[in-house]
This record gives sequence, C-alpha cells and structure tokens, in this order.
Amino acid sequence: MVYKIWHAVKKEMLLLSRDLGGLITLFVMPIVLVITVTLIQKSSFDTLNNEATEVLWIDNDQDSLSFKIKNQIEQAGVFKLVTHKNQEIITENVAQNMVKRGEYQLAFVLPKNLTHDLNAKVDFNVAKVLEQFSFSEDVDTTAIAPTPLQPKIIKMYFDPATQSVFKNGVINAIEKYVSQIENKAIYEAFQHELGDSETTDFAFNSEPFIVFNELSPIANESIKPNAVQHNVPAWTLFAIFFIIVPLSINIVKEKNQGTLVRLLSSPSPTYLILSGKVITYLVISLLQFYAMLAIGKFLFPYLGLPSLSLEGRFFALSLVALFSGLAAIGFGVLLGTIAKTQEQAAPFGATFVIILAAIGGVWIPVFAMPSFMQFIAVISPMHWGLEGFYDVLLRKASIIDMLPKIILLLLFFIVTFVVALVYDKKKRHI
Repeated sequence: MVYKIWHAVKKEMLLLSRDLGGLITLFVMPIVLVITVTLIQKSSFDTLNNEATEVLWIDNDQDSLSFKIKNQIEQAGVFKLVTHKNQEIITENVAQNMVKRGEYQLAFVLPKNLTHDLNAKVDFNVAKVLEQFSFSEDVDTTAIAPTPLQPKIIKMYFDPATQSVFKNGVINAIEKYVSQIENKAIYEAFQHELGDSETTDFAFNSEPFIVFNELSPIANESIKPNAVQHNVPAWTLFAIFFIIVPLSINIVKEKNQGTLVRLLSSPSPTYLILSGKVITYLVISLLQFYAMLAIGKFLFPYLGLPSLSLEGRFFALSLVALFSGLAAIGFGVLLGTIAKTQEQAAPFGATFVIILAAIGGVWIPVFAMPSFMQFIAVISPMHWGLEGFYDVLLRKASIIDMLPKIILLLLFFIVTFVVALVYDKKKRHI
C-alpha cells in the first residue's frame, strides 16, 4: 500500500511540475498579495493612529475656551491643526472649499464670542442656583445675562468621502473636550461665588472621577494586533484554499483524458488513488504556509513592517495550517469529482474561494460585518482557520483551546471527501 501511495504522490508531483502557471498561482500570487495588502494597511494604520492628520482650524473666538480646545486636540496627537495657507489666515469660506475639493478631510470653525457667552451662561446659572438656595440674595441675574443666550455652534466641515465612523469619532471627541471645559468653568464659578478655593473648606475637585483604561485580558501582554498579524494568516488561508482550483482541474483532466479509467482498472481502490492527491496538495499547502511565515518573519522588517513574532507558536500554527489544508483539499476533490469540464471547475472554484474569503473575515473583520453576515461567517471553513490562527497569535491559546476549530476543519474534510467517493462510485455504476 505504501508503494502504491508513493507512486500516486509521484504522479501528482510530475503533473504539477509541468504546470508552471499553476505553481505561480499557488506560490507567487499569495506572496504578492500578502506583501501588497499589508503595506497598504500599514500605511493607512499609521496615517490614522501614529501620524497626525492635517485638518483646518478657524478660530473666530481667540479666547481662553478656544485655546483650551486647541490644546486638548494637539495633545491628543491625532490631528495637526492648520491655520495658515501660503502665509495667509484661512477663512471659513476658503476652508469649506478646500474640504469640498478633498484637500483636507476636516475643518473646524469656532464661532465668535464662544468664551464670553459660555462664561456668561455659567455665571447666570450659578447665580440662579445660589439665589434659589439663598446663598447670594443680592445677585442680579438679569445684569449677568440680560438676554437669553443662543447655543454656540462649532462647525465641522467633513470631506464628503469621509467615512461615518471617522465623523462620529471626531464629533464624540470634540463633545468630550468641550464638556470637560464647560464643567470646569462651572466648578470655578461656584468657587468664585463661595469664596477663594484655597480657603474654602469644600473646594471642588474638578478632576474626572470615572476614567477608562485599556487592558489586555492576557496577563503581562503588551503586543497589540497589527496588519502583519492579520494579513499573514488571512492570506495564507487564501493561498491554501486556492489549491481547490488546480486540484479540481487535474481531477477533471484525468477524467476527460481517460487517465482515471486506466487508474481504476488497476488493482487499487479509489480512495488510494485520491490519497496521492491529498498528500501532494497537503505538502503544497504547508509549503505555502511556511513561505508566508518566512516572509512575515524575515522580509517584512526590511519593508518597514513589524516582524511576525512566533515565539514557541510554530507547532500550533502548523497544526492549524495542516487541517486548513485538509479542508481545502476535501472541497477540491469534491469539486473535481462533480465537475465535468475544466471550464466548470476553474471559475466555480475561484469564485467559491473568494466568497469563502469574503464571508470568513479575510478581507473585512467579522465583527465589522452586519449581524446577519456574522451568522453566515460561522459556516465558512476559512473563518474557522482564521480564528485558529488568531487563537495562537493573539490569544495565546493552547492546543486544547484550538480543538473546536481543528475538529470542524477535519469534519469538513471527511464529509467532502466521503461525499466525493460516494458520488464517484454511484456515477460509475449507473
């Protein structure tokens, strides 16, 4: 039996060695994809998170409140505020046109008398409260704010092409800054009315009471997911599952050229003939996986990308790649068995791989999908493999923790392989 399997593997190797285009598809295409996509995502990540984005800043207030808001934004390090263009102060109309043309993503426009009117409103409200509680009966609130004050509007012009997630994040951040400054102004107004804060026994503490702190559920873990940790396993899976195309085409070729009939006439069962294909393409999937790991580990640092850290995870990653390869091979054998022509196998296989990648989280993370699509993603074997890689790289899971994904991938292989055998046997007996 071992002798027969070896010759079945040797036959598959010879067929692949004569198919230069297929080998390029299997190895060169995923390597180009992982390098290109990772570089693009890394640049986008740096632009949004590490390098400050230039935005326009038009300050019509020129007082303490606008200065505080400006300092808060600059200290956050997300935006670089631009106030002049060609040594001239940017006006609101100019800023609006520049954002409209896509030169800048965002422009802030602060209204006139923002600081003055806020202080007047705070003084009026504080005086009313103190008057209500008879702390300050001689306060004339009409003198503080003789006319009702209209809300002040901070205008934000967004590039029409800007995504809504970015808009909401900016608006929430500005509302937070303004709210903090307004609350502090209220505290200071109360302290002023009640006496010097240094001598008053109940001076207000304006420091935030509730704060947020980002922590990792993994003890002593400081590594955060990056573009490399997503793209290397994601595009490795894409490459592994793309072997469906050449595998199914080779099976169809054997049927159409009569090779399969000659093989079946030999004293070898069908599963033994197919086992040569399984072993051959499993070796190819592992070679693809190790090639992608080598690129992530050794090549990416020379391209200005983070190095893929393995640190004792090599065996666990190999295990996920092994069973992912089995799942891909099982479907490739099934497709090749059902398809009657190469024109059926090639486009269907390529399309199916793209669909599995799309719903499995290779291109867009599953959590960013609509709830219905998140439910659909669970049925994708690419999703199981990707979650297995995430378990190893990011969650530091043990092999026992990975067993559910590995079992799903193995069951997928067994089901597709058995269905292919049953279908082939039934078709030949008709």
